[in-house]
Amino acid sequence: MSEPFDRWLERRQVAWRTKHVATQLEGAHAGRPRPWILPDNAWEQGLWPGIRSGTANSLPDYLEGSRVQRHTGSNNLKSSWIMCANLYFPFRATEESRGLIATFLRERVAKQILSVVGLELEFAEKEALHPAALLGEAGGARGSGQTSPDVAFVVNGGKGLVLTESKLGEHSFYSCSARTRTGTEKRPANPDPRRCENALVVLDNPASQCHQVIWGRKYWETLGSVANREAWSALYCCPAAHAGYQLFRQQALAEGIASSGKYDLVISCVAMDERNEILAQSLRKTGVARINDWSHLFQGRARFAVFTHQQWVAWVRTNDDGAWAEWLSWVEARYGLA
Repeated sequence: MSEPFDRWLERRQVAWRTKHVATQLEGAHAGRPRPWILPDNAWEQGLWPGIRSGTANSLPDYLEGSRVQRHTGSNNLKSSWIMCANLYFPFRATEESRGLIATFLRERVAKQILSVVGLELEFAEKEALHPAALLGEAGGARGSGQTSPDVAFVVNGGKGLVLTESKLGEHSFYSCSARTRTGTEKRPANPDPRRCENALVVLDNPASQCHQVIWGRKYWETLGSVANREAWSALYCCPAAHAGYQLFRQQALAEGIASSGKYDLVISCVAMDERNEILAQSLRKTGVARINDWSHLFQGRARFAVFTHQQWVAWVRTNDDGAWAEWLSWVEARYGLA
């Protein structure tokens, strides 16, 4: 791709809306109208028609019934959350479509995956395994203020989980929120974010070196004992510091759930667009060459895997019996996932 992926994506979405969206009114970002943003009341026009209101597999009905917070950027045609819904949510509806996901995950994620029995957006466990208890992320909800993977595939009769962060045009997995110099009463400012720059010192002394601990977060309680010291010694900073915060949190969530013994298989996963090289290499300054190399940092019960949206669409195209022809045509027009 000759131009940056995010620029290509922007042009693609603006062109797509002129042909497929009824309203040409522009929604706003940071107070300015943008052609790739819909008015908020028109956000469903960015959904595949088979999951809009009034359908048997309605996403709005699911969000309301499951008490999932719709993302604030769901009216943005570049939204990775909406892309996740468009690509994966439609396949939750039937045993046959879940079987298609199962064979894909077995091929691309883990050979132990035999079946998919459920698909949940903004997944969160309950009680002791809820992010508030497990990670110390109090006050959040599914989709807001807590570590809730974009999509979770419940596999193997309910004995396995594939917790998946889905990305599209993002440049990174974001920097650690506790590096802030501006604090509140509940979350005091970080007096010295430079502490994050020595990965092994942070690993060995999180209570004094990681400001997330001061905020009451428990990420190190699940990850500290399973970190691969040899891999950490090659890092230039804590892997959560500058570009890996979401990966770190999801790994902590996956490891905590895996350690509980409730599931036989727990995988922290990333689904991304193969054209987004900036994201694939976003951890280089941390000392992690590509996203896939995140798997070397921890040696616990939870695994780590990466697959691409292109691989998923190609799998459907190759293995579909014709039932998903309209969906394949729609996602190709929308996202160019040939």
